[in-house]
Amino acid sequence: MQKPLPPVELRVPTEEDAWNWHRVFDDPEVMEFHGGASAEPSVYEELTARQRRHHAERGYCLYTIVDPSDGAVIGFAGAQPWPRTEWGPVGEIEIGWRLGRKYWGKGYATTVARRALEDVRAAGVRHVVAMVHAENARSIAVTRRLGMRQAETFVSPVSKVTGLCHRLDL
Repeated sequence: MQKPLPPVELRVPTEEDAWNWHRVFDDPEVMEFHGGASAEPSVYEELTARQRRHHAERGYCLYTIVDPSDGAVIGFAGAQPWPRTEWGPVGEIEIGWRLGRKYWGKGYATTVARRALEDVRAAGVRHVVAMVHAENARSIAVTRRLGMRQAETFVSPVSKVTGLCHRLDL
C-alpha cells in the first residue's frame, strides 16, 4: 500500500521568495550536489524573476513549495528550459526540485514533481529531462518513481561534475 502523499501548495515565485529560497537552501547538506553552498541572494532574485517570466510565457516554472499547515516555504519544484547553451540537454525542458533538509524523505519531491509534470503536459510539452548529479541517490530515486529512464551522461565543463540525464515522454 502506497503512503498518502503530503499536502503542499505550489505558487509562482514572488520577489520575497528569493530570500525564502536563499534561507531554505543555506545548508551544506541541501547544497551538496549543487555546488556546496547557497548562492548569493541576487542569484535567487534573478532566478525567481526568470520563473515568473517562464510562467507568464509558458504556463509552468520552478514553483515555490509551501507547507499549507504553517505557510513555510520548503523549497522549489517545477520545470524550466534547460538554462545552459554550451552543454547538457540544450533546448529541452528540465524538471527539478530542491527542498529544505527537514522535508527530505517524506514524499514531497515526488509529489511536487508529479504536480509540475501536470502543468508541463497541459502546456503541450511532449517530453522532459531531469539532470541529476551522479551521486545524488535521493533524486535518482525520485526520477525512478516518476517513471523516467536514464538516457545520457554529461560532464559539466566548469565543475567537472558528472550528471545523469533522465528522460520521460509525456
